[in-house]
Amino acid sequence: QVQLVESGGGMVQAGGSLRLSCAATGTIFSISTMGWYRQAPGKQRELVATITSGGSTNYGESVKGRFTISRDNAKNTVYLQMNRLKPEDTAVYYCNADVYHSRWMRSNNYWGQGTQVTVSS
Repeated sequence: QVQLVESGGGMVQAGGSLRLSCAATGTIFSISTMGWYRQAPGKQRELVATITSGGSTNYGESVKGRFTISRDNAKNTVYLQMNRLKPEDTAVYYCNADVYHSRWMRSNNYWGQGTQVTVSS
């Protein structure tokens, strides 16, 4: 079993910055894609950013140029640097990871518990 533990959420004024972290712990052989998704009240969960083990990244259109995703493979940790935050970035941010428990098993997908980000105008 694997746990994803997020940290770094909070409240910030528009134009400010926050950095989210998500550490994966448990029985881990390797992790392929890690990422961040968000869900605002009354809206569907949407992609923020993903990153592969090789460092290839993908961003949602609304955050391109403002957010940067990175990871430390040795620590099984993914980060999200959020700059120039806007009130519409307010949401619960969820960490996601595709985890291999051994070299012989297919990956399992895991979600973190979510961390609240609130941007005031």
